[in-house]
Amino acid sequence: MIFNTVAYYALFLLPAAILYRAVALAFRPQVCVVFGGAFFVYFSITAVGGIAGACCLLLFLWEALFSRVYRPGSRWCLAGVACAVAVLAAFKYWNFLVGLAIGQGSSLHWAGVFLPLGISFFTFEFIHYAVDRRKGTAEPGSWWDYLAFILFFPTMVAGPIKRFQDFLPALRAPSTPWAEDWRCGVTRILCGLAKKFAIADVLTSFTDHLNHADIAAAERWVLPVWLLAYGMKIYCDFSAYSDIAIGSARLFGIRVPENFDWPYLQANIADFWRHWHISLSKWLTDYVFIPLGGSRVSAPAVYRNVLVTMLVSGVWHGAGLNFVVWGLWHGLLLCAHRLWTRLSPPGEHPSRARRVAGWALTFVCVNAGWAVFCMDLPTALHFAERLFGA
Repeated sequence: MIFNTVAYYALFLLPAAILYRAVALAFRPQVCVVFGGAFFVYFSITAVGGIAGACCLLLFLWEALFSRVYRPGSRWCLAGVACAVAVLAAFKYWNFLVGLAIGQGSSLHWAGVFLPLGISFFTFEFIHYAVDRRKGTAEPGSWWDYLAFILFFPTMVAGPIKRFQDFLPALRAPSTPWAEDWRCGVTRILCGLAKKFAIADVLTSFTDHLNHADIAAAERWVLPVWLLAYGMKIYCDFSAYSDIAIGSARLFGIRVPENFDWPYLQANIADFWRHWHISLSKWLTDYVFIPLGGSRVSAPAVYRNVLVTMLVSGVWHGAGLNFVVWGLWHGLLLCAHRLWTRLSPPGEHPSRARRVAGWALTFVCVNAGWAVFCMDLPTALHFAERLFGA
């Protein structure tokens, strides 16, 4: 995790935030671009090596150029979408797709592939910018404004996924005094670090045993405890990233979207997704579900749109059949909830007992899904066999 390194705070966050506040408004985008580029190169080199790290930045800037080179409203803006999707597919999914189609030993397998830093997140921001310029819902901004948006390093690696039309006003003129921003930002960062170190990292040492050998040797009662621990671990881990990113952005006077809002307390799967990884859920709704037709089409088409949207969500999280199954699992849960809602009497207010039952069912279904999220399919099947006594 980049956010728990000394380099993140000493070399990037504190110098960038202080300089950003010190310079005139006209030069603040340049501060974001310079520090964002340095951040991307530094941690790319740390992750994948020197030449590959430099290539990552060139690739990043090429995508940025391709997403912006066209006039607002032009159909050619969609070429930026195609470019972003093609680059993501090449680096993240090529070997997975070749393995499915031909086999792992194929000559088409890309042995030297590496994953550019933050590619899943900045790909969605490229797509958002190109689509919204095409629709005319986002002003182009200057080149420096756009590069500051793309290279804003607090959200580059793990989100939240931001929107240019929300980012630009804060870049041009922060709405709150710097002292309040720093108080709120530092507090949020410390909360995120505490959540990461005190809960997520402790649970990680426990959930490392979700592998085939340990599952085979474990008592059956341990298995659901492991799975519940993983569910709590992934929530605390990811929400800690979001807390630190949101707090870091606040030091600049920039507010990025909230990402988590007590998702495990929700009474149905639709509300869970309105409160879990909120920026991703909204992105999928705006750029996948609605373009497919959303809820304005026939009932079978709506269910298809839900399944496709959640399949995209699953594949976006990782290149593996387990992520495909995880996405389809949540798609089926959302379809079942939609069908249940349609069959329920209109205007009915559920009783407290029904809300509690809904919460329990949602909690169980979400945590059951983590089994295929955190394990490959054979291990997940073995886990299910051991859990249910087969």
